[in-house]
Amino acid sequence: MMNIGGLFRKTGVVFALFVLLSGRPSVLWAEAWKFGVMGDTQWTTADPSGQNPHTVPVSIIRQVNRQFIDAGVKFVIQVGDLSDDGKEISEEERVAAAQPLIDAGIGFFAFRGNHEAKSAENGYGAPGFRQRYPQNRDGGFTKSDGGSFTVGSNFSSPVKISRDLDGLSYSFDFGEGQERARFVIIDNWPLPGRLVANSTHYPSGYTIADQQPWISAQLDKHNRKTPHVFVLSHQPLIGEGHQDTLFSGFANEHPEWQNRFFESLQSNGVRLFICGHDHIHQRSVITSPDGKSKVEQLIVQSNSSKFYTPKSLDDTNWFGQKSREISVSQERESVGYYIFTIDGPSVTVDYWADDHGHWQSDANFPQGAGRADTGVTPQFHFVKKERWSYSLNGKQFLVPQGASYTVVRDRFNGCEARILDGLNTSESRDASLDSTGQGRPLTKVVNTGWIAAKPSRHSGKNPAIPVFQLSGLGESGSDHTDHYVLSMSYDPATVRQKNIASGGFGLVTQDAAGRWLNAVEANSGGAATFIDGPWRRGYALGSHGIDRKHHRAWAVLNHEGAFAVANFSAH
Repeated sequence: MMNIGGLFRKTGVVFALFVLLSGRPSVLWAEAWKFGVMGDTQWTTADPSGQNPHTVPVSIIRQVNRQFIDAGVKFVIQVGDLSDDGKEISEEERVAAAQPLIDAGIGFFAFRGNHEAKSAENGYGAPGFRQRYPQNRDGGFTKSDGGSFTVGSNFSSPVKISRDLDGLSYSFDFGEGQERARFVIIDNWPLPGRLVANSTHYPSGYTIADQQPWISAQLDKHNRKTPHVFVLSHQPLIGEGHQDTLFSGFANEHPEWQNRFFESLQSNGVRLFICGHDHIHQRSVITSPDGKSKVEQLIVQSNSSKFYTPKSLDDTNWFGQKSREISVSQERESVGYYIFTIDGPSVTVDYWADDHGHWQSDANFPQGAGRADTGVTPQFHFVKKERWSYSLNGKQFLVPQGASYTVVRDRFNGCEARILDGLNTSESRDASLDSTGQGRPLTKVVNTGWIAAKPSRHSGKNPAIPVFQLSGLGESGSDHTDHYVLSMSYDPATVRQKNIASGGFGLVTQDAAGRWLNAVEANSGGAATFIDGPWRRGYALGSHGIDRKHHRAWAVLNHEGAFAVANFSAH
């Protein structure tokens, strides 16, 4: 909880009306919590340091584990390919590498990838996997000292389809109240006695079509009793380097399966599909073959000595399906991980990666063959590369390069927020090249959301003031956004005209330390300039004011975050 007295001293913001800062906004809200996601863990080269036994990159996992522990996540999910060779001894090594998380009271959930399911000799890894990960069925964990704890509840597997899927495909819930989330994990890899040949070199077991009744039941928003839901598998819906998909073939195959799966995600409020396989950080918006449904896909960055380069957009094995993908963000040849924070209706994702990057792959890891450090994992320095968020009570807008942000408009409890001016000036492209050598221009996904403040005993007759959340205007690796003009409406009964005339009222924002201040003070550059009147084209960065006629506060900004309209005083 924020110290209000300290807030007044540090920022001069007077929140006689702004109740959110003195308490939780809703009795339904529980406590914000975090979970972690990590990518494929494969060691694919020589190991002169002896720190990566049995094709498991323990030297990488150990460093990423430390970040999850320090971040205080409740559990970690790995998106498959737990070792490179998939042998039983290797999979045992991966289990051991996760034990520091468990000893710290952090759960660890995993599922098979193609490297677990590569050999019939060990039952495609299924019997051993099921034995090593009993938590996939009950959430139970045992520490090295013998202590135990449970993470999650309401575990389910599609056992009506086949008992062989028990603990392979599974779902579970975590959290309370508005922070409660369901996780649906899909395993479609071969099983003993169940091998379905595909057009790609990766066969299937029980397909998406086989499991769709269970998937739909777990996602059903009317019955699941969790506001949030995430769906995960090893294979992408459409990949970047790999061209096989979750749908048992190339991206053009089984469109009827795809349409039904996409529809089940969209109709049940799934905002993010998470996968691995490609060893790259990639955010995309994928549309179903029939064009009726879409979902944002996150391909998780590598935790391996292996990195993939996206295949050309003109490659024949895409079968023209890349037109269904809008690229949002991409980073190659790095090691990274993800921290998800669930706070009321809002989900924030922080992508962390090492600040060096440009690592070389396989026998050249990390910086080339023939060096003294070839095959030796460096000490990573992880930095936040990207943050994005969405809210279940907000909207989403796709803004291509060169397009206006003025499409962004949202309302909540009588308050309207909208962008009056600003263009997406980004020229960034990804590495998915076409025949002319051009990558795709990146599209920005702008998300809105709201927090409903409640009146307190200090607010008198003043109503609650809503907080507007805005994200997606930034760019990976940058700490500021394009210049834009944000406007929010206010109730004129809650402000004295002399406060407006003196410049003591307007848009406020929350900084990284949780303090609230005049919104323009969080800009990069520009000078705070108050204008008693409506916004006009040409006003410089840092200009802010009040449109008294239309009861709107506005500001020229180059940052995103949480915003409200409130009183503030001069420093």
